[in-house]
Amino acid sequence: MTTTGRRALLTTGVSAAAAAVLAGCTTSEKAGPRKPSAAEREAVRAARAEAALRLRSVTASRSLLERYDATLAAHPALAGRLAPLRRSVAAHTEALGEGGTSVRPATASPAPTAPRKAAPSPVPVAADPGAALKELAEAARTASEAHTTALLAAPPEYARLLASVAAAGAAHAYLLTEGARA
Repeated sequence: MTTTGRRALLTTGVSAAAAAVLAGCTTSEKAGPRKPSAAEREAVRAARAEAALRLRSVTASRSLLERYDATLAAHPALAGRLAPLRRSVAAHTEALGEGGTSVRPATASPAPTAPRKAAPSPVPVAADPGAALKELAEAARTASEAHTTALLAAPPEYARLLASVAAAGAAHAYLLTEGARA
């Protein structure tokens, strides 16, 4: 049988199966809705769990992004050092939210790569730049740990992304503290 023949047979088989499902393969005359199968219930449960995991992951990254914005607003002289790290966190936040959940805030916000300028931040920042960097490093560690913890429940493809983002967060924490001394 040729490849085209196999595809046609497969397409016909899938079409027939779909038609049988749509026709409702029951002999009952009841007009009520059918109950979902165990596999369908499990698929819905898994999709909800993944959406919740993605939301938690994006929330952790967004909190770190807000910390970067607050630190930059309080200490503009640190922009040269923090801007590349902030752009990285913004890209991670965007990547973690793709493909499964909408996690955009309801209010309009600036582009993910541009730090917020004038809006006062609800995130408190130390007046001393060194202390502010230590706070930022701690926030990076916290986000990295949240992503590492989420690996256990993540589907394989998302787990790989979480592992990369967690590693980057650990690197950021190092660069913000120990790396500055080197």
